[in-house]
Amino acid sequence: MASIVKEFTKGLWEEVPPFRFVLGLCSVLAVTTSMSSAIGLGGGVIFVTVMSNVLVSALRKVIPDKVRIAVFIVIIATAVIIVELTMQAYFYGLYEVLGIWIPLIVVNCLVLGRAEAFARKQSVILSLADGLGMGIGFTLSLAVVASIREIIGAGTWFGIQVMPAIYPGFTYLLKPPGAFVCLGIMLGLMNVVSARLDAKKKAAA
Repeated sequence: MASIVKEFTKGLWEEVPPFRFVLGLCSVLAVTTSMSSAIGLGGGVIFVTVMSNVLVSALRKVIPDKVRIAVFIVIIATAVIIVELTMQAYFYGLYEVLGIWIPLIVVNCLVLGRAEAFARKQSVILSLADGLGMGIGFTLSLAVVASIREIIGAGTWFGIQVMPAIYPGFTYLLKPPGAFVCLGIMLGLMNVVSARLDAKKKAAA
């Protein structure tokens, strides 16, 4: 049980993908202009990561090593198609907003990286915990960046006005350069907090 909890929680802070491994940044920068698009893509990534991790782990002993990457990509692509068709059927507005970023989950370094680095070596249960934790960590990262950009940039959150009516908005944050600035600030804050936590651990030891 302890190992399952560890594999799940590591993706929430210790190894949170965009801020620790700097993975999946294209989508982080592109879809975080609003919370709805960030949560939508994050939900898709959670499903794909969990499904691919579980299937790769379950089939790891029968997948030939020489073709494992190709097989991983087929598994991931199948999960992405499920997400894409589901969004088309039930969340078409969100599907139109996300556009090309849904099929591009196939080449997201986070998803393939977890399959290659973790799932092909571990049990199904641990792979499930890893995929779920990493997916949720990725989604939370998107949500944090999107909240900052949408609230400060447009004065809204999930499209609801949260700033005073006279607030003019800081539209720079909604543009690509603003995304880089916001991401850089988050990376800096993560490093500062981590350094302080490490210092406290060393002092306690």
